[in-house]
Amino acid sequence: MDLYDNFKAFVTAAESASFSAAARKLDVVPSVIAKRIQDLEKRIQAPLFMRTTRSMELTDVGERYLIDIRALLSSTDDLLGGLSRHRGHLEGHIRLKVPGTLGQLYLNPILQKFMAMHPQLHLEVLQADRSVNPLEEGFDIALGALPESYGGVVDIPLCALDRNLCAAPSYLAAHGAPTQPSDLYDLDTLVYATSGSRWQLLGPQGTVMLDLKPKFKTTDGPGLLQAALNGMGIAVLADYLSAPELQQARLVQVLPQYRVPQIWLKALVPERRLQLPRIKELIEFLEMHLAKGLGST
Repeated sequence: MDLYDNFKAFVTAAESASFSAAARKLDVVPSVIAKRIQDLEKRIQAPLFMRTTRSMELTDVGERYLIDIRALLSSTDDLLGGLSRHRGHLEGHIRLKVPGTLGQLYLNPILQKFMAMHPQLHLEVLQADRSVNPLEEGFDIALGALPESYGGVVDIPLCALDRNLCAAPSYLAAHGAPTQPSDLYDLDTLVYATSGSRWQLLGPQGTVMLDLKPKFKTTDGPGLLQAALNGMGIAVLADYLSAPELQQARLVQVLPQYRVPQIWLKALVPERRLQLPRIKELIEFLEMHLAKGLGST
C-alpha cells in the first residue's frame, strides 16, 4: 500500500495547500507527508510542488497528475466500498461540499446523523459558498443553491429555499419605505455576493429585474443579516435567516406586494458516482430529511 499512501499524501497536500494540514488530516507527522511526496516525485522524476517558506503550489506536472491520481484513489475506494457493502455495511470515503451558513445551521446535524448510522464511512466536508463543479474539483457531492449546472453532473433537487426582501424599521423610518421596485435605485441595498447584484421580483404585473449598485456586498450570510439589522439598508435574505427577525419585528418586509423567487438547494453528483451505494444512500438520506423543507430537520 506504499504507492496508495503516497497518492493519498499527494492529493491531500494538494487540496490542503499545506504539508502540515495534510498531516493532520491523515494523522501523521508532516515529515511523513514530505517523504511520501518525495518518493512519488522520485518515481515520476519530476517535482509535484513548488515550495517556498510562505507558499506551496502545484507544478504543471502536479496539476496534470492530480486529476488522474484523484480518480485512481476514488476507484480504489469504490472497489473497497463495494466489497464492504457485500459484508452488510457501508464503507469508504465521501468528499462533500456544503454552503457555509446553511451547513452550520441545518446540514451538519443531518450529516452527523448519517455518520452515526454508518461508522465505517469517512466523510470529508468542505464549506464554500461558491458554485463548484464536482467533476473538476474532486467532490462526490456538491450541495448548493446557485443555478449553475455542469456536463457529466446530475442535479438532484432537495428542497426549496424561500427568500425575503426586508430591512430594519430604523432604516425605513430614516429613508422612507419604497412603494415600487424602481425606488430601490435611490435607497441603500445590501447584496449577497454569490447571488449577484441583479434582483428579480415577482409582482402583480409580472417580473421586474433590477441591476443594482449595492452599498454593501458580502459572501457572509450572517454578516448580511447583521448589516440589515443594523439599519444599513434593504436586503434579500434567506428565510432561514430572516424569519425569526421578521417574527420579532427586528426586520420588516419591504414591497410586500412583490415576492422574491424561491431558489432550490440541490445536490450536484458526477454521473459515474451516482450509483455507488454510499453516495446513493447519502442522497436518499438528505432527500428524506429535507423533503418538507429546512424546518423538518
